[in-house]
Amino acid sequence: MKVSQYLLISVFLFLFLLNSESFGQSPPGVSEFQEAESDMRKIYVALSRLSFAVGAVSGLLGGLRVYNNWQMGRHHIDIQVISWFSACIFLATIGFFLSGLFGVPLT
Repeated sequence: MKVSQYLLISVFLFLFLLNSESFGQSPPGVSEFQEAESDMRKIYVALSRLSFAVGAVSGLLGGLRVYNNWQMGRHHIDIQVISWFSACIFLATIGFFLSGLFGVPLT
């Protein structure tokens, strides 16, 4: 074999051995994502309880507002009832969405 072929083969072997050391390492940022996932799993219960609490407060305020409008003589309150009811349903179902997003089973 010629010297140029030996040189070319040795360069390829050197590059292969240089890259083979990094095969066991994970790509940059994977450990940060795993840490963020574990943190989100820890605070999932607090987030779902917060969504239920906000939904309860929103429902109470909406009920009081509708009652006040009814007592003031405004009998066309269908839009308000639908909007407040929809907001409460949305906040009640956000717990299911969070459990699917973060992969935490419902407890």
